[in-house]
Amino acid sequence: MTFRSPNRPADTPIATFSIVGYDPKTEEFGIAVQSKFLASGAVVPFAKAGVGAIATQSWANTSYGPEGLALLEEGKTVEEVLEILTEKDQERHLRQVGIVDAKGNAATYTGDGCFDWAGGRTGPNYACQGNILVSEETVNAMALSFEQTEGELARRLAAALDAGQKAGGDRRGKQSAAILIVKDKGGYGGFNDKYMDLRVDDHKEPIKELMRLMDLFDLYFKKADPDRLLKIEGELALELQTLLQENGFYEGNLTGQFDENTKAALEAYHRVENFEERMQEGAVIDEDVFAYLQRHGSPR
Repeated sequence: MTFRSPNRPADTPIATFSIVGYDPKTEEFGIAVQSKFLASGAVVPFAKAGVGAIATQSWANTSYGPEGLALLEEGKTVEEVLEILTEKDQERHLRQVGIVDAKGNAATYTGDGCFDWAGGRTGPNYACQGNILVSEETVNAMALSFEQTEGELARRLAAALDAGQKAGGDRRGKQSAAILIVKDKGGYGGFNDKYMDLRVDDHKEPIKELMRLMDLFDLYFKKADPDRLLKIEGELALELQTLLQENGFYEGNLTGQFDENTKAALEAYHRVENFEERMQEGAVIDEDVFAYLQRHGSPR
C-alpha cells in the first residue's frame, strides 16, 4: 500500500523522470526532465557552476534546489545535503530528489509516499529518478544510456531521457520536457553560468521537441566548424544569390560571383536570423547556415 499523508499538499504530483549529471572534463552540470506535468522545467531543475545540480520532483519542494546548492557550496556531501533537506520536511515521504556535486558524487532520494513505480539509481557523475513510472526499467535505461553514450553532457542527458521514455516512461503519459546546463561564464555574453536552458512546456512529443530545440541551440550559439565551410563560387554562389533574392536580401543581378552586394546581403541575412556566431570572413559560408537557408529561407 502506498502511504499518503492526510496533510499532503493539494497540488498534483509531478509524475516525472529526470537525470542530473556532471562532466568532469568540461565542468558542466546538467538536468534533463520529462513529465506528465505542465512546464516541468520551471519546477524541477536547479544547478550552479562549480557547485552541483539538483532535481526536485514528485510533490516537489522547490526550496530543495537553492538550499541544497547552498549546502553543497558550504562543503556538505550529497548524502548530508539530502539528510538536511529531508529531515526538516514533514512531507519528505512525498519528495523525490537527485543530486550530483562537483566531484561527481551522486545521491538520489525517493520518499515512501511517492506513487509506484518510484525510485532512483546513481553512478559516477549522475543520478536518475522517477515516479509514477511504468516500471523501474525507465531509470535502468536512463542509467545505462548515460554510462554508454559519449559526447557533450547535454546530448548524453537528452539521450538518457529518450531511453527512459522508450523503456516505458511516465505511466500517465507525456506533456513537458526540459534541459538545463550550467558552466562557468557559459551564459549569453559570458555574464552568467546558464549555458543551455530549453523548455518544452506542453507538447505531444516533448522529448522529440526538446531535441529539435537543442539542434537549433547548436545552430544559433555554437561557432562554425572550420572543416564545414563552403566556398562561395560557381553554382553555389548562384544558388546563394537566388535564395537571398527570394528572401528579400539581395537586389543585384544573379551573376554567380561573390561581389560586394552579395557579401552585404549575406551579412544582413546572418544578422536577421541571429547567426552572428557563424558569420565568416571572405567568400565562405557555414554549411549549416546554407542548409538552413535552403530549407527555411527567412520568415520576413
